[in-house]
Amino acid sequence: MDLRQKYYDAYEALDGVIRARQEERRYPALGYTSNLDLLCDFKVERLNQLLAEHMPGAVLSEMQVAVKIRTIEDLLETMVYYCSHGIGGEVDVENTRLVEESFHFDYGMGGTAVQAAMALNEVGCPSVVHLTDDSREVCDILDNPYVYTVSQEGTLVHTDKIKQKQEQEPHFIIQFKKDEEIRLGEQVAVIPCSNRLILTKITVNEFVPFSEPYFKWVEQNAVKVSSNVLSSFNALLDSKLLEERLKYVKRHIEEYRKNNPEGIVFFEDAHYHDMDVKKLCLETIYSSVDIVSLNEEELDYTLNDMYRFEADIDNIISCVAGATFIRCKFGIRKGVVIHTKDYSMYVGEPLKADIERGLMYGNMLATAKAKNGWYGTREQIKEVLEFGFSAKGMEHYQTIAESDYAGKVVLVPSKYIDTPKYTIGLGDSFAGGVQICF
Repeated sequence: MDLRQKYYDAYEALDGVIRARQEERRYPALGYTSNLDLLCDFKVERLNQLLAEHMPGAVLSEMQVAVKIRTIEDLLETMVYYCSHGIGGEVDVENTRLVEESFHFDYGMGGTAVQAAMALNEVGCPSVVHLTDDSREVCDILDNPYVYTVSQEGTLVHTDKIKQKQEQEPHFIIQFKKDEEIRLGEQVAVIPCSNRLILTKITVNEFVPFSEPYFKWVEQNAVKVSSNVLSSFNALLDSKLLEERLKYVKRHIEEYRKNNPEGIVFFEDAHYHDMDVKKLCLETIYSSVDIVSLNEEELDYTLNDMYRFEADIDNIISCVAGATFIRCKFGIRKGVVIHTKDYSMYVGEPLKADIERGLMYGNMLATAKAKNGWYGTREQIKEVLEFGFSAKGMEHYQTIAESDYAGKVVLVPSKYIDTPKYTIGLGDSFAGGVQICF
């Protein structure tokens, strides 16, 4: 069967799969952080105007990333660096008022777990989320028919029933587009690739306060929890506190597994602020996890920077070898998922779940968000089916099919958009989509 038909079949099966989940009240549990995203209405003309106003004599090619954004120069240099290199990243911001006054922003949702829940809500798939930032703004955005959380009393509720206990955490999302031109005097820098920069004012997610009722609910109702998603330890900088959180989660996983041996424990990787923190996280929790999921930047960092495993991220066979190395090194129980704008791939032992279809659902939800700028409805996802496949994804697909990995590695090319409307939350939407197959 050809790939196009497989995508159509997966889409046609979606209604039945979702209906069964609704009737059986089966949920992915999605942890652990939430925050308020401020989505920048970014226009390169505004950046150029600010550069001319505040840094008229500067050299674009010499601009560097600030350690922490305190001044307008810090902000502009950081933005120019990320835009001109076409790379995504995250930088701490101390002076939030400065950012707010420089660009126009709208509210959005931040955090892997809650973005995944929002993506699933649009296709009618119920999920249960763990909140950290439980501010009114966050709970208003999350107040949807298929998004649930656990109250202090231990009951499943919608977020309109939550009373704020934690401090709000704002993240500024600056989305830039391929081929736009940064200009300063006679200098021109062309943005080589669409991507996003996140400016983070860390408050509550520096500590990731755990909601005990959430964990208890998941453990006691484990048979209803088809997958247990762990994410968002990346903002924790205190290694002692991180260790405490990870030990708590390991005990929780044991209890979840005892009550649902078929349940999948799924870890979604992220950009970490500190290599030692990431190392502690990987070396503590990965052996308890069934599936680890990460994008190409996270794969590159883990292999080449952290563990000196030489991998060429543009070479798919090298990526398979890297994923195998990660699984073996940390004792990941089942396998590794890699997701990029061109393809998604599962490397590991066969699963009871149809992981190929899960990767397709992940790709569909991510591409619909990229195309429309918000979480894709079923109608918008259907439109995605008409898109062509990524040329690079198809090349990788053929390479795997003609290699010794044929029949062992599952690779699905993505439906491709060259200039997405939005790139933030695509990995989170992907992670949400994959949970549908479990």
